[in-house]
Amino acid sequence: MMKLDRYDLAILRILAQDGRITKSRLAEQVNLSISPAWERVRRLEESGVIRGYRTDIDWTKAFNGSRIIVEVTLARHTAHDMRRFEERIAEAPEVTQCHATGGGVDYVLHLVSKDIDHYQRFIDALLTDELGIERYFTYVVTKVVKGGGFEGMPAWE
Repeated sequence: MMKLDRYDLAILRILAQDGRITKSRLAEQVNLSISPAWERVRRLEESGVIRGYRTDIDWTKAFNGSRIIVEVTLARHTAHDMRRFEERIAEAPEVTQCHATGGGVDYVLHLVSKDIDHYQRFIDALLTDELGIERYFTYVVTKVVKGGGFEGMPAWE
């Protein structure tokens, strides 16, 4: 793990809020000159701490669709079963995020779907694929209070 000092942490906080900030504005905000500030950004990128830059898109303004969160519990917890489930989910364009979790639920999925019928067909396909899903709970998102968690562009056209 890379050791980060207060300047690195300040840079990360600022870039997390505004990935399009200019070099000079970033340097000014962290109280460094432009070269050292930008050198730190490059080092953070090269080390993988900064994975990339993205645009925060409100998909509800771009299309009429549904945001859904699904908790999934597998019947068995073998490496083979978990890998098979994860590989299938990685291929699913509806799934924008998948988190393996500890506790009572094995996975939490964030999905974007055209409508509830599209979502149900997706779940039916997962169950038909016999991925070892023991149970799942569906939550339809009615409002995003903080953060999106649905960053991926819907790719189910």
